[in-house]
Amino acid sequence: MVQFNTPYSATPWLTAFLRREGIPTFQADLSLELALALFSRGGLVGIIREIRRSRRRQSEAVRSFMAQSSKYVATVDDVIRFLQAGDRRVGRRLVARAFPEGPRFRILNDLAVVGHDPAVEDPAMYPYWLASLYVDDLADVVREGVDPRFGLSRYAERLATGNASFTPMLRALKASPTLVDGLLDRLTLECLERVKPDLVGVTIPFPGNVYAAFRIARKVKAWDPHVQVVAGGGVVNTEWRQLSDRRVFDFLDYVVEDDGEVPLLRLAQYLGGAKTRDSLVKTRLRTGRKIIRVDSGEGTIIHRNRPPPDYTGLALQRYCAIVETPNPMHRLWTERRWIKLALAHGCYWHRCAFCDTTLDYIARFDPADVDTVVGWIAEVKRKTGQSGFHFVDEAAPPALLDRLAGKLIERQLKIEWWTNIRFESAFTPALAARLARSGCIAVTGGLECADPRLLSAMNKGTTLRQAACATNAFSRAGILVHSYLMYGFPGETVQETVDALEYVRQLFKAGCIQSAFWHRFALTVHSPMYRSPRLYGIRRMGKGRGSFALNEVPFSDGKRVDHDALGNALYKAVYNYMQGVGLDEDVRKWFSCRVPRPRLRPSSVAEWTDMLSAG
Repeated sequence: MVQFNTPYSATPWLTAFLRREGIPTFQADLSLELALALFSRGGLVGIIREIRRSRRRQSEAVRSFMAQSSKYVATVDDVIRFLQAGDRRVGRRLVARAFPEGPRFRILNDLAVVGHDPAVEDPAMYPYWLASLYVDDLADVVREGVDPRFGLSRYAERLATGNASFTPMLRALKASPTLVDGLLDRLTLECLERVKPDLVGVTIPFPGNVYAAFRIARKVKAWDPHVQVVAGGGVVNTEWRQLSDRRVFDFLDYVVEDDGEVPLLRLAQYLGGAKTRDSLVKTRLRTGRKIIRVDSGEGTIIHRNRPPPDYTGLALQRYCAIVETPNPMHRLWTERRWIKLALAHGCYWHRCAFCDTTLDYIARFDPADVDTVVGWIAEVKRKTGQSGFHFVDEAAPPALLDRLAGKLIERQLKIEWWTNIRFESAFTPALAARLARSGCIAVTGGLECADPRLLSAMNKGTTLRQAACATNAFSRAGILVHSYLMYGFPGETVQETVDALEYVRQLFKAGCIQSAFWHRFALTVHSPMYRSPRLYGIRRMGKGRGSFALNEVPFSDGKRVDHDALGNALYKAVYNYMQGVGLDEDVRKWFSCRVPRPRLRPSSVAEWTDMLSAG
């Protein structure tokens, strides 16, 4: 599953391109349909029946649900309808706390302890948050009482993550189907009967989508073994580059890499008899007992030549606004039906040592011209009625953003938008203000390890001072800022981790950022660090080979630093900072072990941003 507040971007782009090329194309979002089937009156009745049959020891979430099961069955359709359409009558009942509540609602008490009352601070958001907590409780019930592989935005992720062998996945596919499996099978069959396709494409953006993709493929083959199945997407583009297990092709007929437009077009033409097999592009298939890769070498589509995404067939009104946290920046990911566009293909920097810079989705930078982008925006807004846009660039180029803002202002095209950037010096207060005028409401960007030595080692190309000034410029313009953070980088010391947290504390205190999240460093096979381990002082522990999935590889940097313990402290600190708690306290309080005093002066960020304001 993926988030069910908005369609994933792959199928609208592919649908638009294939239809333009004369290929009759239909799209469906089974992730959304599965969520709506589970969280419905009929779905809950099935969950209750399954729990009663099960001999599993019941968790607190399951016990709470079963004690209120009749209330949940009576109210679930109202809650989902509220998340879809904002029914005011239901909203008032939610605020009156007239619906059943489970363990997830304890967060309200936690916030009250630190002096926060979401009902007062953001009354418009409050009923959506209550409804989302209701859904979160139900998701816990499914995972803990029915299917341990379930997650709202991922399913059976561990079966696909880091598994060099296809055997665990195959074993799971052969096991007795769970309630969730049965629902997905039924939804797949209904879609097949409605469309009667000759070729089925399944996008697999994340590891948590792999298991469902194989279930869908298996159902397609059971329905009609002559229907061809092709898979592509983020997982294929990263983890399946060495795919050689023949058993995978008992389910899938083809696997295509990188951008899907041209590979899918050539595959459709080949299957229709208009092209030979040699014309296929970046396509793996099984022939006899061999897995072969066919690539005619035909160039990929130029980004500006893409048509605007086509959402026909995806009922946008059925998607649900989910509020996972009261933090206004964190909410952006899930609370609206964002239309996803990209200003450019690839990353204009593409030099970070930890990134997949050898792969097409990063390495090939190809920006669209601003008139094309604005044309996409206007067309999609006209057809869908949606005015919220998320530009999903790896890093949106500052100059292109500047031109985009000017064109949006000139044409008086009223939208709200957000995107991912690099926190660099090009983002001045003047540019930030211009972006805000054009409708920019938020940006996200990577501070990574937030330490000068480590930023230099990873070739990030930014400094702490630049990042502080850029984030300050955005915040002063009324634009929300989220930062991606990294810990456990090879050679990172305890001192550097403490210094990074101190820098982040100062950013929160100065109002430069509104939210952040720490990610554990991972060594991936497509990064410069994997290719040149000695240069970064690491020793690869894995062989770097696999017949199924291969991406993250274990490594050793020869240091004895407990990054797990440090990570717990970092998570705890940032969670509190996002609530405005602990911003004036010594960062060492968050660590369970003795750590050194931070070396960064307590006034560093304030001094840098004050100088920016004065200059």
